[in-house]
Amino acid sequence: MSELQRFLFDGLPVRGAIVRLTDAWAEVLRRRAANTETGAYPLPVAQLLGEMLAASVLMHTHVKFDGALILQIAGDGPVRLAVAQVEADLRLRATASVSGAVAADADLAALANPGGKGRCAITLDPRTRAQGQQPYQGIVGLADDGGAPFHTLAAGLQHYMRRSEQLASTLVLAADENVAAGLLVQRMPLTGAGNLGGSVQEAEAGYERIATLAASLTQRELLELQPSAVLHRLFWQEKLMGFAPLSGEQGPRFACTCSRERVAGMLRGLGQEEVQSILRERGEAEVGCEYCGQQYRFDAVDVRQLFTEPGSQPPVPPHVQ
Repeated sequence: MSELQRFLFDGLPVRGAIVRLTDAWAEVLRRRAANTETGAYPLPVAQLLGEMLAASVLMHTHVKFDGALILQIAGDGPVRLAVAQVEADLRLRATASVSGAVAADADLAALANPGGKGRCAITLDPRTRAQGQQPYQGIVGLADDGGAPFHTLAAGLQHYMRRSEQLASTLVLAADENVAAGLLVQRMPLTGAGNLGGSVQEAEAGYERIATLAASLTQRELLELQPSAVLHRLFWQEKLMGFAPLSGEQGPRFACTCSRERVAGMLRGLGQEEVQSILRERGEAEVGCEYCGQQYRFDAVDVRQLFTEPGSQPPVPPHVQ
């Protein structure tokens, strides 16, 4: 089961979180693979999208915000657009648009930034908005200040957090066909550091020590070990204070706003004549969710029911009830 755990270090201005997505990540991949028009994601694309989901959960964890955090990568390579969205209650979904061949060893630069035009955007979209309020959005290129392209998502997001939040961060991400996971360690603002029982210099040294330990985590360990095992492996000598892990209905879980009922309403909006023409041409009306890839199919019987007023349908024979 997917799990998120937040933690702090006693006496240090350092916070962290670790996430491991299993069932939620499997559902993202299952829906895409089941789509007869797109098929499954190429492995490098799936790895990028899984890392984006894990990173989005981690970043939302440290933002006191009632709304959605949306991480987008728009590129000039095979990945034209990739989007990961996480709500405040940890419902999540993700999608990617792929055009052209994807090399088996393609990294972030090859997937989304071969021509240097790739961009990363992080949007905070409040659940309720005041009149005239717009979502906050920060956009950066997929290259460092010297113009060198980032080859990993973790490197690009660390750069973004340093520039936008003015907070040093260490991020480790990994994803494969079964797990998407991430570890984030971040230095908190040093305001009030005197209350920590040490100097600012000691606080900085403490963060550097924690960051070095976090950076030693390998992608293989992140994918194979449970979050509790990862934290013990890295910080067993530190005064780690962990919050209760979040899983199940309180933890990261897949959710998309699409449904058969919403698609049915869309078809009714097209009108009976238009939908009937689709039936004559294709034999069924098929609509796919552009976000998660789920396909909804309506045959002639389904369509007839869509446009039959409630109460006017013939009774169902008892033997088929």
